[in-house]
Amino acid sequence: MTVEVSDVPEAKRYEARVDGESKVAGVAEYIRTTELVAFVHTEVETEHEGAGVGSALVRTALDEARAANLRVLATCPFFAGWISRHPEYQDLLYQSRSRVSD
Repeated sequence: MTVEVSDVPEAKRYEARVDGESKVAGVAEYIRTTELVAFVHTEVETEHEGAGVGSALVRTALDEARAANLRVLATCPFFAGWISRHPEYQDLLYQSRSRVSD
């Protein structure tokens, strides 16, 4: 099985397709700024769960964030969990620089 992932900026999401099919097998929605990309929701179609579609979405999105020199805010639990299991991507995580406290 081949998973192809592409960024669709006008929809603010990455889309995954399996084996060249036109039907979308999964999506990762994001909000992007000039410094940061926040991944807010990931969804994989039931028939493709457990087949690596979600991992392909995350890996592609994070590789592109790295290439664009963007920090990552993983508000989506799937993204956060995946990053926690792949330490080679943890350097991308956004760290607040604010020194304001209560």
